[in-house]
Amino acid sequence: MEIPSDPIPSAQGLHLRRLRDLTEFEVADDNPDVRGWAVRGADGRQFGQVFELIVDVDALKVRYLDLQLDDSLGLDARDNHILLPIGVAALDEEADNVFVPSLTYESVVRYPPYNEIQITREYEQAMLHALNLGLPAASDPEADFYNQPSYDTATFYQRRRLK
Repeated sequence: MEIPSDPIPSAQGLHLRRLRDLTEFEVADDNPDVRGWAVRGADGRQFGQVFELIVDVDALKVRYLDLQLDDSLGLDARDNHILLPIGVAALDEEADNVFVPSLTYESVVRYPPYNEIQITREYEQAMLHALNLGLPAASDPEADFYNQPSYDTATFYQRRRLK
């Protein structure tokens, strides 16, 4: 099956793209490419692997990790991908692992599956809700949705840089 290289439709326009589709983009030299790395919850349980990075081409930042869930979780095969906001995860200092303290089996079960069709603001809010994370204040509709801790790339990379 060939996956289209078209932008992922989103509520804010066509700004979110898979890194593999962006031939002019690559992971910054001082950051490790985490695709293929194990994703673990706070208890150390492996939930899957980073399948792809979802990039905001307007901001030139990774916004989401596309997590391919392990078959051992017993979920429907069509629901085996979820998106994780980059700021909810952190790199392991030593091994090639990504830790997501708020990720539990219960959160994965209620998590909205990602099927590469559309990322709407409602979908983004449902992800934050499944991880028991707060939503940004809705008082200013012009405020940057991604200007919140859940999307802070510094949190993700702070413990480890490419050696």
